[in-house]
Amino acid sequence: MRVYNFASGPSALPLPVLERAAAEMTDVNGTGQSVMEMSHRSKDFKPIIEKTEALLRELMGIPPNYKVLFLQGGASLQFSMVPLNLAGVEPGSPKKKAAYVETGIFAKKAAEEASKYAEVHTRGSSKDKAYTYIPAPLPPEADDAYYHITVNNTIVGTRWAALPETGSVPLAADISSCILSEPLDVSRFGLLYAGAQKNLGPAGTTVVIIREDLLGKAPSWTPTMLRYDIHAGEASMYNTPPCYGIYIIGLVLEWLKELGGADAMGKLNREKADLLYAYLGGSKLFRSPVEKSSRSIMNVTFVSTEADPDKRKEKETRFVKEAAAQGLVNLAGHRLVGGMRASIYNATPIEGVKALIKFMEKFEKNEK
Repeated sequence: MRVYNFASGPSALPLPVLERAAAEMTDVNGTGQSVMEMSHRSKDFKPIIEKTEALLRELMGIPPNYKVLFLQGGASLQFSMVPLNLAGVEPGSPKKKAAYVETGIFAKKAAEEASKYAEVHTRGSSKDKAYTYIPAPLPPEADDAYYHITVNNTIVGTRWAALPETGSVPLAADISSCILSEPLDVSRFGLLYAGAQKNLGPAGTTVVIIREDLLGKAPSWTPTMLRYDIHAGEASMYNTPPCYGIYIIGLVLEWLKELGGADAMGKLNREKADLLYAYLGGSKLFRSPVEKSSRSIMNVTFVSTEADPDKRKEKETRFVKEAAAQGLVNLAGHRLVGGMRASIYNATPIEGVKALIKFMEKFEKNEK
């Protein structure tokens, strides 16, 4: 029996994609072989990666002056690659400035990593309230090499409802947990990156979208594998790319296109999130800790209203355990913040959200 999987990543994949991948496991496109067996430079794999890139460009409306890269190392490696390529300097030169807005744990990690290569300036932070809101950020300064944000904060469940205006300073963003969840104007950014394991495909593939004029800025000492211009020049083929992950992403993009693309998915995702937030708004047992204006439509966090810390932890632990027994799995909050979290990515059907709400209503009734 398939469960409703609310994991934050690796997360649920569309069932039609899994079924097609299973059917093609030993023979894809009539080649008599699995994608996992193909040479990445073969005539059999080339149409797979080209189709995946073309679909991504179409569904995201990526302008022609942007390169699309399929890399490895997860979004966490991008915490280093972004400052190295956009703000790195030669030995003996003063560090360049980079602006960061700290809206969550991963945003904080990105800034900390960047500080090894650049002079990081925090233009806004919501740490004072445990990252439960998106702050009004300070504007960039003229000599900022770039301005970095995390568009959707997976752990705490917040989201930038409106992008900051950065003028001529390139806006760089982590969109790992919200890519293709709703329309996004790529032209507003200099660079976008996303680990695939939340909304695009399996873990092991990272998508980078970078404006061409930002290539070739890495200092000479930058390791070859960490240079965007090298990967762009080789069309993501400098070394063996994550072939199977790219293939699955292509299948997910085909599925998404059939559903109507980012516009249709955005409407569905907002409907799913609205249902869950509406229930939380009327509940006496659960509440959302996130300010309404900053709530994510991908990661809905909630906690028990129980005042006693020990009783609250016991109740939340029991909720997660009993939910799993009903086929509603991976609802525990991140280990650093506790509570509960329902990640309702593109592949999570609205029926799953309704089933979760029905269980929460039953759990709450039994607690009275």
